[in-house]
Amino acid sequence: MNALVATNRNFKLAARLLGLDSKLEKSLLIPFREIKVECTIPKDDGTLASFVGFRIQHDNARGPMKGGIRYHPEVDPDEVNALAQLMTWKTAVANIPYGGAKGGIGCNPGDLSISELERLTRVFTQKIHDLIGIHADVPAPDMGTGPQTMAWILDEYSKFHGHSPAVVTGKPIDLGGSLGRDAATGRGVLFATEALLNEHGKNIAGQRFVIQGFGNVGSWAARLIGEKGGKIVAVSDISGAIKNSKGIDVPSLLKHVKEHRGVKGFSGGDSIDSNSILIEDCDVLIPAALGGVINRENANDIKAKFIIEAANHPTDPEADEILSKKGVVILPDIYANSGGVTVSYFEWVQVINLWARPVQNVLMYFYVLCKLQNIQGFMWDEEKVNNELKTYMTRGFKDVKEMCRTHNCDLRMGAFTLGVNRVARATVLRGWEA
Repeated sequence: MNALVATNRNFKLAARLLGLDSKLEKSLLIPFREIKVECTIPKDDGTLASFVGFRIQHDNARGPMKGGIRYHPEVDPDEVNALAQLMTWKTAVANIPYGGAKGGIGCNPGDLSISELERLTRVFTQKIHDLIGIHADVPAPDMGTGPQTMAWILDEYSKFHGHSPAVVTGKPIDLGGSLGRDAATGRGVLFATEALLNEHGKNIAGQRFVIQGFGNVGSWAARLIGEKGGKIVAVSDISGAIKNSKGIDVPSLLKHVKEHRGVKGFSGGDSIDSNSILIEDCDVLIPAALGGVINRENANDIKAKFIIEAANHPTDPEADEILSKKGVVILPDIYANSGGVTVSYFEWVQVINLWARPVQNVLMYFYVLCKLQNIQGFMWDEEKVNNELKTYMTRGFKDVKEMCRTHNCDLRMGAFTLGVNRVARATVLRGWEA
């Protein structure tokens, strides 16, 4: 099912449970702004190449819009629109003062050199710089992008607006990034998994995990789950898939992936068909790659008892119904993978409080700096970041469960009603519902 159709469907179900009137429902669904730009760059060989970039700004009732920028061949308006909407509900579920946005460029980053990626990023930033900003729309890394991409955006944006380190999050540490941001989404998946398993009287230790996707999120989730005693029995990425029923040595696999750019050929497991990864025998399945991978064609064959959605929209609505009848418990993406945007918020707050406040004179500058260092800690250490993330994830799970009890619904609808309700309340309070 199309990602936008599926996301709209879940929103409408949540709106019905909440009893929202039709005008408010419509205003929450329509994006604030849709941007489409052409980005033409000179390639290293002197030829010109054109790419299409998108930025969908969905909602800003609760604060500046927030969402990643992905570089992937399959980026299209519907996908970006769906992901922007999901970000609106995700930031509300996490209870951080952001709205939702998403962006992307239709390209294969693996086919471009570093200098070509830089030129592409700078041209894209030139096209959208007037529409993003510290208090308007704050981009972050996503699939195919990372801290270096954010550094290029920061630099290009600053050429037009002055030094603005809070215009993006997920930056390199040396440019004001947050410690713990690289691992944040994967660590959030760990905390979410712990919360769900504890609810069912279980612990991570001894559980068998299958992880589809071994990029930033999947690899960090595997590492952290392994450290907690979980057994990773199968892993896949774009290069292939491996299985070891006795448990994969994750540190060795990480080393192999760094050297060979993929899990394929790892000696510590047997090679398997990538298409079978989702139906491997396990206790917990973690889809951490693309959306729509769990569908009506494979849902009946899934053997996991729990699914933790580390990817965005990995499960189609038809698969939801099949899995629900089988008794499979699904922890939805708008809660389970919210660790990244939560730590992005921590980063944004730390930077914005120093750079974005109007400072009248030198004495006021030192007052602000001392206040930050003594009260807020200014740049938090990694332990504080991780502890705060756990607090947010634990509280978020309790909030989702409370909505499940209130509306007698599953975890997905619990998360959707929580997020939609918070955004609806902010919209009404600001007088935007008409």
